[in-house]
Amino acid sequence: MYDAESGEFWLTEEQALALADPAGPVNVPGAFQLALGALHGVPRIIDAFRTGDGVGWHEQHQDVFLGCEQFFRAGYAAHLVTDWLPALDGVTGKLEAGASVADVGCGLGASTVLLAGQYPQSRFAGSDYHGGSIELARKRAADAGVADRASFEVATAQDFSGSGYDLVTTFDCLHDMGDPAGAARHIRRVISEDGSWLIVEPMAGDTVADNLNPVGRVYYSFSTLLCVPNARSQQGDCALGAQAGEAAIRAVAQEAGFSRFRRAAETPFNLVYEARP
Repeated sequence: MYDAESGEFWLTEEQALALADPAGPVNVPGAFQLALGALHGVPRIIDAFRTGDGVGWHEQHQDVFLGCEQFFRAGYAAHLVTDWLPALDGVTGKLEAGASVADVGCGLGASTVLLAGQYPQSRFAGSDYHGGSIELARKRAADAGVADRASFEVATAQDFSGSGYDLVTTFDCLHDMGDPAGAARHIRRVISEDGSWLIVEPMAGDTVADNLNPVGRVYYSFSTLLCVPNARSQQGDCALGAQAGEAAIRAVAQEAGFSRFRRAAETPFNLVYEARP
């Protein structure tokens, strides 16, 4: 906003919340950085649509990694500990007492570091197939002083190490995978019989008509430029895309052997599911 008499520019409270507070609940500049980074890949994406080969996440511009983390980290910081985890069955008590957690597809480690800082008695194992992201995740954990309880490995969602996990998390990444069913089966194998799988996915309905809204239109664009091309670049024959919807995510979990599945929470940008053996 601009005041012609004083010559001053200013933001409303709502604008400042979204545009000028990186630690706030909505970090819109992160979304712009992500979008601008994705545009660097347009020529390669066009070619991939012609060939069907796909474009891997690791092939994207660095602003994609950094912008994605900044945008989604704001939502995690605002909701993960206060809303999402308490909505799960008995999970916060386990984390406070000391639980074993696998954060699959952790990217730069924003979710892993946040959890490790909140629950010092628990141990967290982050994994991602992109080596550059894992390198940064280790640095972020060290800078936050949680490297003693947050470790990271380069691994896919179908072969990350460990077993007997009390909690497995996938934050905004299941829909990006070429083989989400394979990831779900591996998670079912390594989770404890009393464990929980926290699935955080983009806000999406089950039909195109359900997604014809401002958030859905933005997510369809990112799905075209990032999510589907990444899935197509990997082994597997299922490209869910960012607008998969609850029915598709439920089917993936149930086919992997999870007998309980429910929507636990939601925000304007995310749907939060709980799957249990």
